[in-house]
Amino acid sequence: MNKKGLLIKMSEKSGLTQKDAELALKAFIESVEEALECGEKVQLIGFGTFETRQRAERQGRNPSTGEEITIPASVVPAFKVGKKLKEKVKEAHK
Repeated sequence: MNKKGLLIKMSEKSGLTQKDAELALKAFIESVEEALECGEKVQLIGFGTFETRQRAERQGRNPSTGEEITIPASVVPAFKVGKKLKEKVKEAHK
């Protein structure tokens, strides 16, 4: 499902217009981004948790030359699936 499909689903389920659903989705995304930028977690019980994780500096290889390179440490966004969502997906794929 792409963004347009998601907006259609959201408007059908909520009774919002697609324009209002788009505003709600945009506000949600911006709120999560701002929280992650500040180092905060966004926890939606049963759905999952958006958080940041530290990646340590590590060695890698340039795929075109085979030359060994150092990949610097970084902070990356991550999503940890909640128990309820995990169970729903597992049940749907039995």
